[in-house]
Amino acid sequence: MEKIFWAKIVGVSLILFPLMLLAGFLMHPNILSFKMTTSAADLVAKFRHQWMFHVGHLIVFAAVPFIIASMVYIAGLPVEHGRIWVFFGGIIGVVGAVILAGDKGALCIVLSAFDKLPEPDFATITPALEAIVERKGLLAIFYLLPLLPLGAAAQLVGLIMDGRINPAAGIAAIVGLVLLNNPDIEIISSAGALLMCAGYIPFGLSVI
Repeated sequence: MEKIFWAKIVGVSLILFPLMLLAGFLMHPNILSFKMTTSAADLVAKFRHQWMFHVGHLIVFAAVPFIIASMVYIAGLPVEHGRIWVFFGGIIGVVGAVILAGDKGALCIVLSAFDKLPEPDFATITPALEAIVERKGLLAIFYLLPLLPLGAAAQLVGLIMDGRINPAAGIAAIVGLVLLNNPDIEIISSAGALLMCAGYIPFGLSVI
């Protein structure tokens, strides 16, 4: 009974987290823009008076526990082929998921507090926003965010090798994960999350 309950929880996690990522990306303003965020002015244009931007990042932040639950479950599967892929992919991916939580907490949710400042005060925080964009100090750890899609892709390779996931669905999800590793171009990230849904949702349903 306990195993069945855990399987249902994990199955729901596998279904939820790509949907939550997709929702978060789709809530960005000017989603069709290919302009990268290279300055404080670019960042301000994205988040200032954009409540959907902040809610979207909160949704992605909330997806992290579901991502970790999914990766830990996959890492523990008794696979005959691709064992090293699912296990070490899980370790790498969980580290990446923790970094994602830090990224959304430190770089995104904090911006919602800045957004509440009146204009005279807001105008004085440009140096802080520049430091965020340039990832000064320990914010440099967020350059390791690609560990999450790398670990998840490795796990999918292992699942394909073991015959636990449809190869076409697995490859679609891997392509989606590759697309997530882009310089914050939300339309590309949204396409990546959609492809992830095509791979993870059927797998989640099979787990349930």
